[in-house]
Amino acid sequence: MNPIQRQQRSHWLKENAQAMGFSFCGISEARFLEEEAPRLESWLAKGHQGAMSYMANHFDKRLDPRLLVPGAKTVVSLLYNYHNPDKPVEEDVPKIASYAYGRDYHKVIKKKLLELMRILEAEWGSIDGRAFVDSAPVMERQWAAQAGLGWTGKNTLLINKQQGSYFFLAELIIDIDLEPDAPIKDYCGTCTACIDACPTEAITPYHVAAEKCISYLTIELKDSIPKEFKGKMENWAFGCDICQQVCPWNRFAKKHEEPDFEPRVLLSWSKNDWKELSELAFDTLFQGTPLKRAGFEKLKKTVRYLG
Repeated sequence: MNPIQRQQRSHWLKENAQAMGFSFCGISEARFLEEEAPRLESWLAKGHQGAMSYMANHFDKRLDPRLLVPGAKTVVSLLYNYHNPDKPVEEDVPKIASYAYGRDYHKVIKKKLLELMRILEAEWGSIDGRAFVDSAPVMERQWAAQAGLGWTGKNTLLINKQQGSYFFLAELIIDIDLEPDAPIKDYCGTCTACIDACPTEAITPYHVAAEKCISYLTIELKDSIPKEFKGKMENWAFGCDICQQVCPWNRFAKKHEEPDFEPRVLLSWSKNDWKELSELAFDTLFQGTPLKRAGFEKLKKTVRYLG
């Protein structure tokens, strides 16, 4: 395929991704992420994955998408906005990360990715590829940064210069040759807002100790939250948005336009509503939402821990 055809296909893909509701789309050549290998190895060696033992699995696949999709030539990175600036009506209530307000993003975005893949195949013919939404050993932020969709911030989240960091990341790894985009520079500068604001001191520049992160403590950690974090959780019962809330780049964030991400009942809940939540109500209200990942018992234990 000549360079002009590659460029035309890349442009056409991005137009269709935008039509599907994705805010940004970038393209990278599928290759081994040589520069990430020592960073990942060091992070794992220091035990910063905590109880997430699965993070040590499939080390090579995490670094080389061609091992996930044999014959892959391109990684298509996509960002889907979930920002919701609305806050709970009452103060001093258990809080959940804003990405968890609505329907489970895995289902919403996977459906869009598969539809996008069908559109590509209708135009280009058969494609050997796979769609990923936080569900396989893919280094999503690193690929999005490679594709110029943003840079990896000091809080390790991908930060987009135009709209901040409130995005779900997704990928298509395909055997189609496309024109790759170029990475952009890091615009964090001397800012340390995310580091200074983290109440559990989980963040150091470009590094997060997951075992101290509130999101890890309230979702991934199946055991009880260690006593050392008592009084430091700032009322987060599921996930945490602190490092995003203080990031100057999120002043450019725009409210999402996805009906499936609209809050259900959570913003109107009182502290008592959270304390009296029954398992039946949990199963009914939170069916098909991210909160199901933690489970009823974990959520109730966290709410009790918060006091």
